[in-house]
Amino acid sequence: MRVGLLIYGSLDTLSGGYLYDRKLVQHLRDAGDDVEVISIPWRNYAAHLTDNFSASLLRRLLGLRVDVLVQDELNHPSLFRLNQRLRWRSFPHRGKARKGAFPPIISIVHHLRSSELRPAWQNAFYRIPEAAYLRSVDGFVFNSQTTRGVVEATIGESRPHVVAFPAGNRLNPQITDVEIAVRAQADVLKIAFLGSVIPRKNLHTLVDALALIDEKLHLTVIGNLDVEPVYVRQIQAQVARLGLSEKITFTGALNDEPLKEKLRESHILALPSSYEGFGIAYLEGMGYGLPAIGSTDGAAHEIITPDVDGYLINPSGAETLAVRLRTLAHDREKLIQMSLAARERYRSHPTWNESMAKIRKFLLQIISVG
Repeated sequence: MRVGLLIYGSLDTLSGGYLYDRKLVQHLRDAGDDVEVISIPWRNYAAHLTDNFSASLLRRLLGLRVDVLVQDELNHPSLFRLNQRLRWRSFPHRGKARKGAFPPIISIVHHLRSSELRPAWQNAFYRIPEAAYLRSVDGFVFNSQTTRGVVEATIGESRPHVVAFPAGNRLNPQITDVEIAVRAQADVLKIAFLGSVIPRKNLHTLVDALALIDEKLHLTVIGNLDVEPVYVRQIQAQVARLGLSEKITFTGALNDEPLKEKLRESHILALPSSYEGFGIAYLEGMGYGLPAIGSTDGAAHEIITPDVDGYLINPSGAETLAVRLRTLAHDREKLIQMSLAARERYRSHPTWNESMAKIRKFLLQIISVG
């Protein structure tokens, strides 16, 4: 099978979505498939809209020799019109131009831009090109049932698709139940935040919650500090204003080994995002027995069972978040119970290999039908 994968920037970008794409490329290549990665340079949203009228990008895509073109939905501003133009062209090696000559286009949807928390008028604007893009493809790879539901509601129909959950076994976590129980007896409750420091991840809510707690605790913020520098400066000012500088450490993005060590020594993973299409970080934390605190918005509920292996809170609910953290700081037996449940939740989840195999099977079916 010959597969094209269209993305923005580098496949090595540190984010859950790019990790998903990397795992797919690796799985396809390991299975003997030929995968060509097509990269569009990162620019701003308005500049990406002009890609739809780029003659050079059109020629580049028409020149691909693939059986299926997979596109990351993140690229939708560059493709919502361009995909329609591709439909009316054929590969040079396939003879006469005709509608439908281009191979099937499948979109990997992590979450929709128009699902993120922002003023309603802005999401109404983003929804126009995003919906047009979703209607321009032949099928979907969804990372969650929640994402599937949002997309189908947006376009008003169901198209060929597969739901392939991200996995948390990238780090191959090694920790025993005894180690989890011993860890829970530590004097200081250690909380991990794992994700790029951007507004959608709601680190500001977590910082506000910490300011409401008198118990001994420490927050380690693990994630890229360069994506939204203005927001990072706001967070740092918030930390200083609330007198929390000694209780919060910023590590920046970490490679696997130091990340493993931080998760191994933590007690809880808190990521109260305003929206997550899935939330790989929750599972990666659960692999180390960390109860996960996520948001009621988005797909976190597909991973977290409240009061069993974590909690779900309103994304702006600093007071509720403080109550949950205070509970686990005081009740270490409950912390152990939830930690072991989190570890079991991780063990029951599909692996990366299992999920990527589902996608490969789906792509082969799409090609055979086409």
